[in-house]
Amino acid sequence: MTSQALWYLTRATGIVALVLLTGTIVLGVLGTARVATERWPRIVTAGLHRNLALTAISVVGVHVLTTLLDPFAPIGLADVFIPFGGSYRPFWLGLGSLAFDMLLAAIVTSLLRDRLSHRLWQGVHLLVYACWPVALWHGLGTGTDTRLTLVLGIDAICAVAVLGAVGWRLSLTGNPRLRTTGLLAMTALVLATLIFALIGPLRPGWALRSGTPPSLVSFIARRMSR
Repeated sequence: MTSQALWYLTRATGIVALVLLTGTIVLGVLGTARVATERWPRIVTAGLHRNLALTAISVVGVHVLTTLLDPFAPIGLADVFIPFGGSYRPFWLGLGSLAFDMLLAAIVTSLLRDRLSHRLWQGVHLLVYACWPVALWHGLGTGTDTRLTLVLGIDAICAVAVLGAVGWRLSLTGNPRLRTTGLLAMTALVLATLIFALIGPLRPGWALRSGTPPSLVSFIARRMSR
């Protein structure tokens, strides 16, 4: 029963973490555009952005902890920080480790912000934006719930929210080259994600093709059938 609870908690916290990270990104984009009204001053956006980011990090911490404690997959402490070295879905789990490392870098530099140059802090802080697509692909490739309609719907809503916010922000820039480059990058990301999902986790047999040890495939199947 404890193992099963850890299994469900890992899956739930992974989905919630993506939602919270999405909200953090959207608020961060609004903050860079200095969006404000009399009823919604910039200080409210900044405070909500900070609190949402801290909540997201806390949920990610629970997600990592339950992953380590759940005995069904051979995931060790080193796999949390060192990407692509594990034996369980190494590439897709490695994306999660990479996203976690980027979040940690953003946290540490934020705590040391007064001791760092603004340029250095801003450069590292941008990793939060980079870790969102990495976390999305980690969830698609590693998550056992990827094919569920509800989870696909949540992923789609998160993607629309982030892409909509970034696209709107790009429309405000006065640099045509930056706007064109950003829109092309967004289009490429959407197409790559759709193609990957259709030929990867949405097709039967993904568990083996993603790098799951064969001895665990039947075990996962039994859990998913409960």
